[in-house]
Amino acid sequence: MGKKMVALMVGMALTITGTAAACGTAESESVGPNSSSPPDDGGRLVVATTVAPVTSIAAAVIGDRADIEGIVPEGTNSHTFEPPPRTAELLSKADVVFLNGLQLEEPTRQMAEANADEETTIVELGERTIDADQYLYDFSFPEDGGKPNPHLWTDPSLVRRYAEIIRDTMSERDPSGTAVYEANFQRYSDALAELDQAMRESFASLPSEDRKLLTYHDAYAYFAQTYDWTVVGAIQVSDFGDPSPREVAGLIDQVRTEGVKAVFGSEVFPSPVLEQIGQETGVRYVDTLRDDDLPGEPGEPDHSLIGLLRYDYLTLTEALGGDAAALAELDVSFSVQDQATYPQ
Repeated sequence: MGKKMVALMVGMALTITGTAAACGTAESESVGPNSSSPPDDGGRLVVATTVAPVTSIAAAVIGDRADIEGIVPEGTNSHTFEPPPRTAELLSKADVVFLNGLQLEEPTRQMAEANADEETTIVELGERTIDADQYLYDFSFPEDGGKPNPHLWTDPSLVRRYAEIIRDTMSERDPSGTAVYEANFQRYSDALAELDQAMRESFASLPSEDRKLLTYHDAYAYFAQTYDWTVVGAIQVSDFGDPSPREVAGLIDQVRTEGVKAVFGSEVFPSPVLEQIGQETGVRYVDTLRDDDLPGEPGEPDHSLIGLLRYDYLTLTEALGGDAAALAELDVSFSVQDQATYPQ
């Protein structure tokens, strides 16, 4: 095994609609959703993950065949999070480390590389999901800053690619579990296809000129590209400080010029500036979007990335005057029990 990386196929995810549904065979074979036996060496693998969306995807694919432990607490600014010293112990014993990558969690990546041994597999999912010419840059992630927007998990088609990479990595490290990882992946792929369908039905109720986003944080660039939304701007600038008065004035003018119907803040990071923009333009201010803080509590059905995406896109659709019934009716419970550890 190489010291840091397992060689994996690199390719852009196929659109969820059709492709994901076509390959889903959730109940094929006799493998149960949590079917488990020890890896070949007789011990359980230890998997470390970073942000909650990555932990959730890993939990869906891996089931109970490994011990999965997240590193970045939910509701924390993952861009600036500094892992505590105790994280080094987890990383030193981890067999596999899944990071989002794209420079999202650099201190954690550096700690992983410093503490991992030669048998540790470190995987940066973002770099294996899209190529450099597909990176997106925006208000919070300007191209001259050198850091692309890392929030691939807001696009279900890219989530599916994350799950694929996790399946392949775990099958390399635990060959006897390959059938389990494949069966769990197919179930997850089907669930993502259902989410994609509900999103498209809900978004179809909004005229294209109403599908505009002014948010606290630029977390929706890849989503917007796939689902034909327009990101007007974001309040949180690249240094994670407040925008200048001139930038605020420019956003106010943009909201008025483009007829934006609502501005969206974060449940975790209240934004007086966004609230001000809403008041001055007379548009609705919604402050409950979640970037990577999963709904509910660990172990509950909606505490998952699919639950998070359903919540956010239902919130967007309804706030802009659309019909989100398809998302409201979506069942987010999943057949594979999430047994990962999520720091709170």
